[in-house]
Amino acid sequence: MGDLTGETGLGLVADIGGTNTRVALARGPVVDRATVTRYANADHADLSVVLDRYLADTGVDAGQISGVCVAAAGPVHDGVATLTNLDWRIDRDTLGRTLTAGSVAVLNDLQAQGHAIGQIDAADLQQVVAQPEVSPLAAKLVIGLGTGFNACPVFDTAAGRFVPPSEAGHVSLPSCGGAMDDLIAAMMRDFGFASVEEVMSGRGITYLHKVLHGQKLDPASIMARLEAGDTQAQATGRAFVRIMGTVVGDLALNHLPFGGIYLVGGVTRAFAPWLGPLGMAEAMRDKGRFSDFMGQFGVFVVTDDYAALTGCATHLARL
Repeated sequence: MGDLTGETGLGLVADIGGTNTRVALARGPVVDRATVTRYANADHADLSVVLDRYLADTGVDAGQISGVCVAAAGPVHDGVATLTNLDWRIDRDTLGRTLTAGSVAVLNDLQAQGHAIGQIDAADLQQVVAQPEVSPLAAKLVIGLGTGFNACPVFDTAAGRFVPPSEAGHVSLPSCGGAMDDLIAAMMRDFGFASVEEVMSGRGITYLHKVLHGQKLDPASIMARLEAGDTQAQATGRAFVRIMGTVVGDLALNHLPFGGIYLVGGVTRAFAPWLGPLGMAEAMRDKGRFSDFMGQFGVFVVTDDYAALTGCATHLARL
């Protein structure tokens, strides 16, 4: 941890996913990666317990923390986050009182990823579709596939960066006919609504494989079989990647991210080697007379697992 604990003005940042929470210390926009600690959410009653444990584990006094920024996988409204896949409620005012910090912010996890764009090392960006030269102020788009699904645009303006929240995972899954109609019919039967997240997520891989092949497998098993050349797993992977391309293309038309599309999250990273071979770019550009237009949007996979923490630290430094 170096001498961070002996200095004033420490920032504390946390990335709360559906399964794990990662906590770290930051100095300005820079996260000290040696301080990153992961905690299983199932082992803790709420975020305050996690933060108390982190401070105890690191030996940091709460009074040293001058700013706190947390990213939560769920909708955020007026400083309150309600997690979509976890029974936790994150309150900005309560965080401020608990840690007596002067600056406190609660972001949606994709907002945090948006604030990290521009701070990510080039080695942690894997190109899927080439990015044309554009103005640095061109809009960008972050799309996350992990325990859930979400997306948010990133706008750089004269007044600073603006990353509005979104809950894009809960919109209707687009239907393109054929097998997609069968998938949506199954989702309507099982869930009462066919949302993007029920397919474009970790559990979505399992569900898609079951619909296609009648067999329930966990995502890791499906990915292992895909790597081994199993034909059923390959069909599932191809369907997943094609649906991803369709959804990404729709979001690109909604937001016109000429500055690039950044794919984040554990599921995205798992599928990164397969996005090219299984036709993600082709599905993204399959928009009829707008197919050529779609070539203006570069696509990258963010392989930095700490990007949300960097986004929290960057946002906190600007407050």
